[in-house]
Amino acid sequence: MPIIYLSPSSQEGNAYVNGGTEEYYMNLVADAMEPYLQSNGIRYVRNNRNLTAQQFINQSNNGNYDLHLALHSNAAPEGMYGSKQGVDVYYARGSSRGKRAADIFARNLRSIYPNPSLVRSIQTSTIGEAVKTRAVAVFIEMGYHDNTADANWIKNNIQTIARNLVLSVTQYFGLPFIEATPAQAGIVRLTSGTLNLRAKPDLSARVIASIPNGARVVVLGEWQGWYVVRYGNNTGYSDGRYIQLI
Repeated sequence: MPIIYLSPSSQEGNAYVNGGTEEYYMNLVADAMEPYLQSNGIRYVRNNRNLTAQQFINQSNNGNYDLHLALHSNAAPEGMYGSKQGVDVYYARGSSRGKRAADIFARNLRSIYPNPSLVRSIQTSTIGEAVKTRAVAVFIEMGYHDNTADANWIKNNIQTIARNLVLSVTQYFGLPFIEATPAQAGIVRLTSGTLNLRAKPDLSARVIASIPNGARVVVLGEWQGWYVVRYGNNTGYSDGRYIQLI
């Protein structure tokens, strides 16, 4: 299953016009994303808010991530405070995979942002977390925190934004989206053989591991009769008919 580097802002000095900071609210979004990521079997490593952006890049590059996702909010230039609105989704100039990812995030964010025409995917050659990572990267400016309407939209829609972002993550990886549900313990029940743990909910998908009868697993989510299963260090999909929830 995919693994992402989740990088909410550490910019505690960027104040929202109506109280709070960019660091605080982007970390709230990341907090709200975690249950959705778990239910969908998306593994993640989250940054440490005490580090710098360059340190985030270094951490990401020292791992083996399938996507680097940076969460920020924006501010208008001096002299224009409060005058700009919109969501900008950045990707590295010339990266076809980055563009595909950014276009997915932008398309889905248009469905929840009050003015869809102000949501754009934009290529960049200057934003470090978009252009300096080994992993495909998407850097999202979630709105303008010096604009009252945008700041209120972010504050009042933390859960909706988090769900929308994880929906985009699953679509980028070609996986079904599963609503957040509590993890449950399960036991594999077979009459013979072993239970396949697959990369996708499809009988032709790659087998990640084989699970013996009687093995204990953790069921993270469910989609059309398939369970998202964690077995040891492996996470994938197994036929739910052969797992008894306990």
